[in-house]
Amino acid sequence: MIYFDNAGTGGVKPDSVETAVCSALKNCANPGRSGHKLSIACLERVYECRKLLCNFFGGYSYDRTIFTKNCTEALNIAILGTLKAGDEVVTTVAEHNSVLRPLEYLKGRGVTVKYAPLKNGEVSASEITRLTTSRTRAVIVTLASNVTGSAPDISAVRGGIPGKTLLICDGAQACGHVPVDMKSSGIDALAVAGHKGMLGIQGSGVLLFSERMNPAPVLMGGTGSESFNLNMPDFYPDRLESGTLSYPAIVSLGEGVLYLSANMGKSVEKMVKMTAYLCENLGKTEGVRVYSKPNPFGITAFALSNMQSETAAYRLSEEYSVCVRGGLHCAPLMHRALESDGLVRASLSPFNTPGECEKLVEAVKSLARNES
Repeated sequence: MIYFDNAGTGGVKPDSVETAVCSALKNCANPGRSGHKLSIACLERVYECRKLLCNFFGGYSYDRTIFTKNCTEALNIAILGTLKAGDEVVTTVAEHNSVLRPLEYLKGRGVTVKYAPLKNGEVSASEITRLTTSRTRAVIVTLASNVTGSAPDISAVRGGIPGKTLLICDGAQACGHVPVDMKSSGIDALAVAGHKGMLGIQGSGVLLFSERMNPAPVLMGGTGSESFNLNMPDFYPDRLESGTLSYPAIVSLGEGVLYLSANMGKSVEKMVKMTAYLCENLGKTEGVRVYSKPNPFGITAFALSNMQSETAAYRLSEEYSVCVRGGLHCAPLMHRALESDGLVRASLSPFNTPGECEKLVEAVKSLARNES
């Protein structure tokens, strides 16, 4: 089986990540909830992972590096915990439903939302900044489209919006594939998916944010601190980390960072080459339209003129043992902008090979000829 659904979840993990997770499962206690040695040791490991992630992303402080169960939870905290009635927000049509749906909820509660269109099929800094005014409380933008792999110039976005406007970024498809530095890019909040480019396991995510933001909790419960207080603590990270942390997931993220710190440079070059190969060769296939350009995120989206994307994805799986994804990819406005009713998305990881890319091209050629 060839796995090309890494934008959904990473299919291969480094040996170091697998070893760390297995060790965590064998020696796991509730971090910081008890005073015995194992609980304290787990808490110390969580803190070390928190520091690793903060430093990796050029974060603002360790206590504003929050562990979540996924990128969706991180975005919900950043959006719902920050915005209020009367605020104006600018986002883009390329966003995932983990941004669009919280904003749709807030629209019914007095928040104004503007959607920047695509420019030449891509997310454009100029279209974002054109819609931003002195009233804009926040700009929310993906660092890489989960549909096509297009990416805005985030420094241009920051430079084109008012200094007081918050910049909140969805890093689900970018983090782990390219360097992201919050301070140098002027990012106020970064939501991270742990189980994709970051090489962690499912159930891992992170929200990092600056001192300019003080998000309120969207989930409330036990923290192990201030237990007599019936309100959530007023300090981070406890204010936003209710309930038992997923210790194995956090450990996997820490190991993922260590692996990426040593290997990301080589991976970027490989991913660009493999997506370039797919874009070129699928683009030359009669009956196939490619919607992506070469990119470091591993994403190549395409459509076949003779069948729906879901059918193509099913046949690639059943007849050719190739895992891809068809459909809307939880990004409905992006497909509307592309005038698409669904695309096939092949999403690679650095663990894929050029030979696997060749097999995908041959399989798609067969489908385009409607062979069975």
